[in-house]
Amino acid sequence: MSALFVLLGGMLVVGAFLDALSTTLWVDGSAGPLSLRIAKWTWRGALAVARHRHRVLSLVGPFVLSLIVFIWVAMLWLGWTLIFSGDPLSVIHSATNTQANWPGRVYFVGYLLFTSGLGDYVPNGAVWQLMAVLTNMTGLLLATLAITYILSIISAVVQKRAFASQVSGLGRNAAEIVESGWNGHDLHDLDLPLSALASQLEQISQQYRAYPVLQYYHPARPEMSPAVAAALFDDALTLIRFGVLSEHRPSRAVIRSARSSIESFLDTAPPANIHSSPEAPPAPDLAAVASLGIPTLPSGRYSEDIEGLSQRRERLLGLLKNNGWGWEDTRF
Repeated sequence: MSALFVLLGGMLVVGAFLDALSTTLWVDGSAGPLSLRIAKWTWRGALAVARHRHRVLSLVGPFVLSLIVFIWVAMLWLGWTLIFSGDPLSVIHSATNTQANWPGRVYFVGYLLFTSGLGDYVPNGAVWQLMAVLTNMTGLLLATLAITYILSIISAVVQKRAFASQVSGLGRNAAEIVESGWNGHDLHDLDLPLSALASQLEQISQQYRAYPVLQYYHPARPEMSPAVAAALFDDALTLIRFGVLSEHRPSRAVIRSARSSIESFLDTAPPANIHSSPEAPPAPDLAAVASLGIPTLPSGRYSEDIEGLSQRRERLLGLLKNNGWGWEDTRF
């Protein structure tokens, strides 16, 4: 028996399962170390090559997810093949009783992993029969984890695009979002939409923490991007919180909750980690809101108040750049 083959095979099997379990089940942490590196390196490479070709970047998420699952399966398959190769007589042909060669053991392990029975080859002896049972069990377990994980990712992708669509549906820019809540007297018509959007964004943030690969699902259009929507949402909240007269604003608690949800979203470390932009993006245009007949603070007071938001807005611009977008994409 070759102990080296058994050791290497055991390391691959254990490594595949640890990475799969930490990626699919450990919602309070990050993805497995292997999965996380695969996703980051793939995204960085795609961003460097495709730059702003968003239809190309939209393929990265499905590719990364497929690649991660494929690597788990490949590690498991190779690991068990090495374990069974530790003993030349571990697997024999069911008809001739001759020992299996390398292709035969690869076929035998693959048959065990992806089916519930035995093929032309069978395990030889009690120990290898037990190993065959474990091989079959690990294959079924990995398949269950992978399918459940894929379905969760697809569901989360739909939710985050729904959030982006709802933000863009309120307006093509920050001033239009503010206008959508103006009833001629105040902006209280925005209380419910802002609260709902804040709840959705907080849920997306939690999904990003639970499923980091979700961050690499890049839409082909900016109005479907949660990163672009979060920046647009923040611009609208900035106009409301620091530009509109206090007696005409939505509920203070609603505004605070909405701004907090954006902070939480920024803290989820989007693709390849956020690097703040060296400069803050242009401030949202208060004059555009004033031209709609909405009572606003003096422009000088507004400019002074939003100076303290520069670091937050630099992070937002960094978020967009790390997602392959620019600040101009927040105006459809």
